Amino acid sequence: MEKELKRELGLIDATSIVAGSMIGSGIFIVSASMSRAVGSAGYLLLLWIITGVITVMAALSYGELAGMMPKAGGQFVYIQRAFGNLVSFLYGWTVFTVIQTGVIAAVAVAFANYTAIFFPELQNQLLSIGGGAFVITWKQILAIITILLLTYSNTRGIRNGKMIQLIFTSTKLLALFALIVLGIAMAFKTNTLAENFRNAWDASTTTVNKDGTISISHLAGFALIGAMGSTIINSLFSADAWNNVTFIAGEIKDPKKNIPRSLFLGTFLVTVIYVLANVAYLALLPLKGDPTAHDAFGQGIQFATNDRVGASAATMIFGNIALFIMAGLIMVSTFGCNNGLILSGARVYYAMAKEKLFLKKAGTLNKNDVPAFALWTQCIWACALCLSGTYSDLVNYSTFASMIFYIVTITGLFVLRKKEPDAERPYKAFGYPLIPALYILSALAICTILIIYDGRNTGFGLICVFAGIPVYYLTKKKTIGEE
Repeated sequence: MEKELKRELGLIDATSIVAGSMIGSGIFIVSASMSRAVGSAGYLLLLWIITGVITVMAALSYGELAGMMPKAGGQFVYIQRAFGNLVSFLYGWTVFTVIQTGVIAAVAVAFANYTAIFFPELQNQLLSIGGGAFVITWKQILAIITILLLTYSNTRGIRNGKMIQLIFTSTKLLALFALIVLGIAMAFKTNTLAENFRNAWDASTTTVNKDGTISISHLAGFALIGAMGSTIINSLFSADAWNNVTFIAGEIKDPKKNIPRSLFLGTFLVTVIYVLANVAYLALLPLKGDPTAHDAFGQGIQFATNDRVGASAATMIFGNIALFIMAGLIMVSTFGCNNGLILSGARVYYAMAKEKLFLKKAGTLNKNDVPAFALWTQCIWACALCLSGTYSDLVNYSTFASMIFYIVTITGLFVLRKKEPDAERPYKAFGYPLIPALYILSALAICTILIIYDGRNTGFGLICVFAGIPVYYLTKKKTIGEE
């Protein structure tokens, strides 16, 4: 008898995977570049609120699809049912080549970067080829080790992954709450928050010139829309991966109820945390600063050292030791985030293999009832991306590629309502058709702005997606992995 996935995850476990996969390193870093792009406290918070609203709208829309199709593979299964094998293959192909593995690599390297604060020797080169054209550092090796370790742990059974996820998600949520409470409490002792909101809607873009001086360009009209549309990719990346819980639907108890609930609870919780975290930053640091300043307050949010806004904010509470406190928190955060990404991503390839759209062996389970071959296949490619040195770009165009398929999937909601009006729908999308339509229009607008203002990264994202078309037709007649 063929092995089947075991349903061992409850609502708390599923919500933990949603929140834990979303919270990585982004919330502690990206507000610096976003504040340089828009130059105002009002627009900075507005971008985070828009990100949260968009994410929750998408999660509410996904709930209906999750209730209809509570199977391993999640989004892949939804797309296949609405649009067929080609489009679903392109999604799975992009998840494997860019979206999941690229983010796993980026998060692993972020973990290594912050570990290097405690162990500076990790910055040293291990190997240099071609006169420095290709360099491998000990940080990259550490990133690979974490991916290998988490992959091995997840091959030992879903309970291992579940426990790691609960422990690390709980830890980082408590630490974030502490930062938020202490930061906002400081607002009652200083006037920093009030000063940041004195000209809350006076938008500008700040650029550092080669000579160290800064140039400020005031924004209005289409220029402001363009700046907001191109920088929101940062907050969207920080809020991405919420859909990973749909990948493991085959291992969730009562999935028709628990997946829609976990999607809403997880995305709403993280949205509130992200907005409040930025309020805490604004309560502790001036938004605008001087890149030549020697202290965190003088640098402000815009010019926090290495964009480490979280560490700069914590410095105002804990002093110089804050760098190490925040480094430890981000290590916990990224390690837990990657556990969720690794655990869930392999289930997409498992579902693809079951449909003869991926390596045949990826559709098998090991003695612990998990898709070990799919996990190790994902691991190998993610490790290779750690060595490629291109993970920063992967973050940008993987988020763009994700948005494309979010649009496709939610469009599938409308398609299935028409194609299968009598299908069982334990949960119906909240606010249908308005909220799903608003999401599609919002996401299309952001993607259009990104194509205009960031053609390089969006171009790479589109190339990765469409590169899957010839692969699909090359393997259509002959199943991958078969003779």
